[in-house]
Amino acid sequence: MSIIFHIDVNSAFLSWTASRRLQEDPASVDLRTIPSIIGGDEKQRHGVVLAKSIPAKRYGIHTGEPVATALRKCPFLTLVPPDHALYRTRSRELMTLLHTYTSDIEQVSIDECYLFYTPISYRFPSPEAAARQIADAVRNTLGFTVNVGIAENKLLAKMASDFEKPDRVHTLYRDEIPVKMWPLSVHELFMVGRKSASRLEELGIHTIGELAHSDRAFLQTHFKSHGILMWEYANGIDHSAVHSDTTKAKCIGNSTTLASDVTTRSEAFEVLLSLSEEVAARLRKAGQLASTVTVEVKYSDFHTASRQMQTLSPIATTDALYDCACQLFNALWNGSPIRLLGVRTSRLQSEQDPIQLSLFDLNFSLANVSPSDVSSSFDLPAKKPDLDKQRKLDAAMDQIRQRFGKDAIMRGSHLARPVSRTDPSDS
Repeated sequence: MSIIFHIDVNSAFLSWTASRRLQEDPASVDLRTIPSIIGGDEKQRHGVVLAKSIPAKRYGIHTGEPVATALRKCPFLTLVPPDHALYRTRSRELMTLLHTYTSDIEQVSIDECYLFYTPISYRFPSPEAAARQIADAVRNTLGFTVNVGIAENKLLAKMASDFEKPDRVHTLYRDEIPVKMWPLSVHELFMVGRKSASRLEELGIHTIGELAHSDRAFLQTHFKSHGILMWEYANGIDHSAVHSDTTKAKCIGNSTTLASDVTTRSEAFEVLLSLSEEVAARLRKAGQLASTVTVEVKYSDFHTASRQMQTLSPIATTDALYDCACQLFNALWNGSPIRLLGVRTSRLQSEQDPIQLSLFDLNFSLANVSPSDVSSSFDLPAKKPDLDKQRKLDAAMDQIRQRFGKDAIMRGSHLARPVSRTDPSDS
């Protein structure tokens, strides 16, 4: 069964403005807690409402109405003009964070997207747990909240994310449609506009359930092809796929919160190897190479530190990524107990692009050097594993895991001493 998430920022423009103001002045009033709106001109008091707070909604203020009308409903309403540059920045931050979970993301507007959960389902106990972790990561990292709808197709996921707000996770599986969706007004069905909803009510169809049980031919007579679409949506029918564009990914990463604190370097290296395998596999699946590697450490006191490095040439093999991760960890770790470890790659480019090989990518061997060329003052580089063989090994492991599951094949180091930890999750 395929599972899709719909992720929607709660009152995006207002929330993004509120979080920015709190960052600049922690003592300022949170716009989300008072009657406030985004829209119009603060001095001339005209324009339309682009976003509203929940307290403003209680005064009957709704998105799209004139600012002047909103002010009549609530004279002490706080009005903030839009800042579209800020919204673009915050949207990019959100998508960058989500892309660290998966590249299978379709952004449909500045503040909402679909995420294909099925390929990463093995990392989480359940879709609900994954959605809650994503929502918490957005809130804790970026300072605003999202709703996440979980369903078997995009339509139902979209409907689910519109249920109770803010900062909620909702499911709308097919067997939940009669209870969760059919009692709703036809006004709340996706792709049913105000005119269509009013016309449906004139025809005696008031709820989504009544629309779902209406005669298709009858609806087609009154609404033409749109009548069939409304009937299909009322019955939860939607076959559209998540159309992701992996080339848009700014970074690909993975992190895991540990079941118990890691206190030794060897334990940390085992976790870093597992994370590096996951990230490298996702790079290869996306057809990407990375030129920057970052390691993040969160200590048991919740203090977070990170360090990054540029690779000598773009990489996507597990061994190369793991080597960078270990170097970064050695330079970063202060010896304190570790609660979370993360590996992230950025500065991505297509694997089809020409790349400049580094001198250190060459495979040195004593067989190619005569004894007379070696002096006591010259340390010959150790022979490196053949890069082409590494790539073939990674590709073979990817194919086996894709066909038989993640645990069908693993490195011997994972068998030597398993690390007790939660399933790895992107962050």
